[in-house]
Amino acid sequence: MVSKNPKKLLLLLGSIAFLVQGDNYAAAPLIVSISKDLNLTIPSAALSVSAYMIPFGIFTLFFGPLADRYGKAKILNIAAFCTAIFSMLCSFSFDLVSLCLLRGANGAFAAAVLPVAVSLVGDSFEDSKRQNALGAVIGMMFFGGAVSPGIGGLVSYYGSWRLLYLIYGVAELIVALIMIKSLERNPGVIESLNFIEVYKKSFSNKNLMKVVSILFFLGFAVFGSFMFSGNYIQETLKYNILIIGALLSLFGFATALGGRRAGTLRQKIGNNLLLYAGIIGAFSWGSMILWKNPILMSVSLIGFGFSFIILQSTIIQTAQQLMPNQRGTVMSLASFNMFIGGGVGTFVNGKILSSFGFIPIFINASLIIIVVGVVISHHLKHKT
Repeated sequence: MVSKNPKKLLLLLGSIAFLVQGDNYAAAPLIVSISKDLNLTIPSAALSVSAYMIPFGIFTLFFGPLADRYGKAKILNIAAFCTAIFSMLCSFSFDLVSLCLLRGANGAFAAAVLPVAVSLVGDSFEDSKRQNALGAVIGMMFFGGAVSPGIGGLVSYYGSWRLLYLIYGVAELIVALIMIKSLERNPGVIESLNFIEVYKKSFSNKNLMKVVSILFFLGFAVFGSFMFSGNYIQETLKYNILIIGALLSLFGFATALGGRRAGTLRQKIGNNLLLYAGIIGAFSWGSMILWKNPILMSVSLIGFGFSFIILQSTIIQTAQQLMPNQRGTVMSLASFNMFIGGGVGTFVNGKILSSFGFIPIFINASLIIIVVGVVISHHLKHKT
């Protein structure tokens, strides 16, 4: 069903995606402040990050089918409201256990936002406008993640980690309340909910599984390396966290702006756009190890962000077309693959960093992203 007010829909979904992803990634610069405030060691304080991420990964697989059964707007409204409440409650944590429990609940509900929001976009836009709309929402999400370390560092520096969670929670609540009043409510697309049957049907679709599995490698390359890029820039340029956050936000700007034009560019250039995106991403990220200049690093971050959003939005649109009647479930699989790929990539690259330094991290990510571009380009050409 095409949305009656597509601009408002994109604004609301992009806003909640921006805030939820920011709420997630803003935790990184807060660990030291949390450890001091709650009298914890750094490793103990870091458990609050795991407490968020683990439920986030697990519950991603539940919310897509729930949205297909009970309606995407309904599930998204509930999840956005609960995410806001638990984010605000985190600011009142009094020890590690309370912080981890509240962050865990926050992560569980946040897991619904991306897959359900993106599947709602898929339902609400016609084919010719769908990829631009998908790219806009996904771009805002990654923009939120990219600028959040800078926001977190700024608020933590001048205020406290509690203030940051409160600010994100209040902002999420405002957007959630507007969504509750504004989103068009449509019924579910399946009559009954059986998770085993839902995923059995998905796994039997071999083309779907091939496409979403590509997202594992894209997540491995992009998230698994981007997490270390701030560290690399800091060691190379000796900048403080505020300036590093501003530089990293350029990746987010590129995803937000590139996402809005992804579909238009693909219509003009064709499926070769994916191959070009892979080449741009590989060159941009591979060249990071050569630069000692913030301007050249900025160009690399912009090129890498542009490449990523072109590839990801195309892969997601392709996956949705393979099961158009159950886009919620498709997005759960897509998000899960991205999340697991990013988690595995971060773990592997952490080991690589300890033994070999930064250079192999950027080189490996560059090689993977160009392979992703070649594979999805070949798949689309073969399909057509």
